Amino acid sequence: MDEIMRRRVYGADHDDPDPGPRPGREYRELVGGPLDGLLLDVTGWTPVALADGSALVTEIGAYGPGGRAEYGPRADEPGKWDWRGDTP
Repeated sequence: MDEIMRRRVYGADHDDPDPGPRPGREYRELVGGPLDGLLLDVTGWTPVALADGSALVTEIGAYGPGGRAEYGPRADEPGKWDWRGDTP
């Protein structure tokens, strides 16, 4: 858990003095692709949304600013979301 508490959360400002996870929140680890290693706050997401995954806005993907990186749950480790590819 200590390792997770030192990680950056997707969407945190780059100049945020504390860009890590917050107590009482639920996170998924993003694996692979342009957002590798970030944590995604999924607190309050429905079971359907958690099963579907998400297309996350990123400037560092294949399509540059405004592009999205798609991530979805790993079958055997739902706490980790694997990169599925980039979309415009």
